[in-house]
Amino acid sequence: MSAPSKQIIIITGMSGSGKSTAIRALEDAGFFCIDNLPVLLLPKLTELAGSGQIERMALVVDVREGVFLKEAPRVLDEVRRAGHQVEIIFLDSSDDSLIRRFSETRRRHPLAPTGSVADGIAAERGKLHDLRELADQVIDSSVLNVHDLKRLVQARFSPEPAAGPSLSVMSFGYRHGVPPQADLVLDVRFLPNPYFVPDLKGLTGKNPKVAAYVLEREETQQFLDKVVDLCRFLFPRYQKEGKAYLTVALGCTGGKHRSVAIAAELTKRLQEEIPRIQLWDRDIEKE
Repeated sequence: MSAPSKQIIIITGMSGSGKSTAIRALEDAGFFCIDNLPVLLLPKLTELAGSGQIERMALVVDVREGVFLKEAPRVLDEVRRAGHQVEIIFLDSSDDSLIRRFSETRRRHPLAPTGSVADGIAAERGKLHDLRELADQVIDSSVLNVHDLKRLVQARFSPEPAAGPSLSVMSFGYRHGVPPQADLVLDVRFLPNPYFVPDLKGLTGKNPKVAAYVLEREETQQFLDKVVDLCRFLFPRYQKEGKAYLTVALGCTGGKHRSVAIAAELTKRLQEEIPRIQLWDRDIEKE
């Protein structure tokens, strides 16, 4: 009898991009996690897990693999052919962000122990090129802090093994940057801003008064109707193509009022049709 299928998340990517934060987030979500497992041991790990209680695993695979890194694509394909669900999440960041993080932590780059961090980053990008091409999702953490990244990873993976694609609805503020992980970005700054209403300025889109100010407008309802129709059109087609997730990001100026109210209403309208839906207000607590 073959062993039950496992849900296996591979966390890979650039040094300094947040792999440790991501694996801790998955551990908190109930995954059995291993940092820096030699990729050649993955088939043996799934075999040892067998019919036991370990059904969801998350592993970090990165340049510490050394000479074994080139075997990663072949091994991951072997594990998939054995019937396991494997998803590869590649964490990236801009060179400037990575250099700044190494400077702040005073760490040496693993590929440039005596050289410059920039040289190490360039070498690492070359070694990880094949894994990045295989990734199911690339997350750019350049503008994310550790709390943002943790929320993003936990929202991406539900407590249950994935039986179909998931939908993430995100509110954000353009002032803080467009979320690079978004599949669809919709601008709601065409609506009047509650920030300029004295009684509403200090509140957020979660407050009923702000929500009413935003949602009771005819143009808001027309916009929501069209976005719901778009999601209904796209979601089954993403599912057909095997895409495991879809992220819809709604942006206003600061990410506190209009986008928050509309994201909540969109989630409410879709949750009966799409059970695996997550809501994340990325910038609601930012100044």
